[in-house]
Amino acid sequence: MAEIKPFGALRFTEKAGEISELCCPPYDIISEGQRLDYIAKNEHNIIRLELPREGENPYATAADVLKLWESEGVIACDDKDGVYIYEEKFSVEGVNYAFKGIICRVKIEEFSKGVVLPHEETLSKAKQDRFNLFDATMCNFSQIYSLYKDEKGDTAALISALSSGKADQSFTDADGVTHSLWAVYDADAISSLVAQFAPRKLYIADGHHRYETSLNFRNHLRETGRAAIGDACDYVMMMLVDLDDDGLVVFPTHRIIRDLNAFSAAEVIEKCGDYFDIEALNSVDDIKPALDKKYADGKKAVVMFDGENSTLMTLKSLKPLEDMYPNASESLRGLDVTVLHSLILERVMGIDKENMANQINLTYTRDQQEALDKVNNGKANCCFIMNPTRVSEISAVALAGEKMPQKSTYFYPKLITGLVMNKFGEI
Repeated sequence: MAEIKPFGALRFTEKAGEISELCCPPYDIISEGQRLDYIAKNEHNIIRLELPREGENPYATAADVLKLWESEGVIACDDKDGVYIYEEKFSVEGVNYAFKGIICRVKIEEFSKGVVLPHEETLSKAKQDRFNLFDATMCNFSQIYSLYKDEKGDTAALISALSSGKADQSFTDADGVTHSLWAVYDADAISSLVAQFAPRKLYIADGHHRYETSLNFRNHLRETGRAAIGDACDYVMMMLVDLDDDGLVVFPTHRIIRDLNAFSAAEVIEKCGDYFDIEALNSVDDIKPALDKKYADGKKAVVMFDGENSTLMTLKSLKPLEDMYPNASESLRGLDVTVLHSLILERVMGIDKENMANQINLTYTRDQQEALDKVNNGKANCCFIMNPTRVSEISAVALAGEKMPQKSTYFYPKLITGLVMNKFGEI
């Protein structure tokens, strides 16, 4: 099954500056203003490699910067192969959380083999961007976030033991998340981890675009004679976390509907009455408590906000979903996002899958207030406030060989970029 292996990570040296000024969140959640701010604080920030915007060919510029930093000793590969224990500590609504996992190389496998399993659809534009970056730099600057099942708790115990001492690196970011890293070079410990993962499946939590791109790029290198089976490009850098870890937090991703020419909230609500129990909420303050209760009761529910009214819609029956997707698993049919996309967006509002994929009339946010504000400011017709997808639902859908609609999950916090990098070839 899953083949993991140690590697000599490419890492920042003391010449680069403070590690807190060198790391950044994932590239796909960073605005241009934020990108420039990171560079202003430290010109060696990883954002210059992970999200290049300099020069006529930004990807080529990233490659030049990478080579320059290597020559200057700003970054350097560890002289020993190891795995890296990474921990995030954070709080959500006053509750403290923490989780640990290991960063290592993982052998790239086609999804059809059932070893690495996706749970979400991807966008072609994002994959082309990552492909261009891989081709220019021959490096993974950020790790794919994947989950595994640790029934016996052996891996958790080993990870805990290996990270019991002071971290090699640790800092707290602007969002209050503390990031810590331990480098593990012990051959016996690494061998134990390799053996523990051998029978396991891996479930991608975040990084579908990067994984699919890694697979496509590996094939490209082989087809063009630039790589052979067994080369470093056969592997991709991953962060592996126990899917039963109490520290895992998934935020909902809300839907914003915009630019519909003929939108009538009353008409949408009336048509939704065929499939949902409809309840008018007193105010937007009631949205989260109402959804929390439905979540606790195991009900499928969303709230539509149209600028005037907050309407709670609770699914009456899964029968319409069974009729629409007779070959789909119960896990996929029963997802809140499947219910929303299939019955409300497609059937009631006429927003088809292609429209959603291209985000013509649909955008996303994890910030409920942002969704409400867009409607109130007239920048959107309405929004749908969601409950989070459960981790158990994610693994069930992936195990069934199916994919959720795009932006179905938002694992919080995102993994930091810049602590370790995976160099898989020469430029």
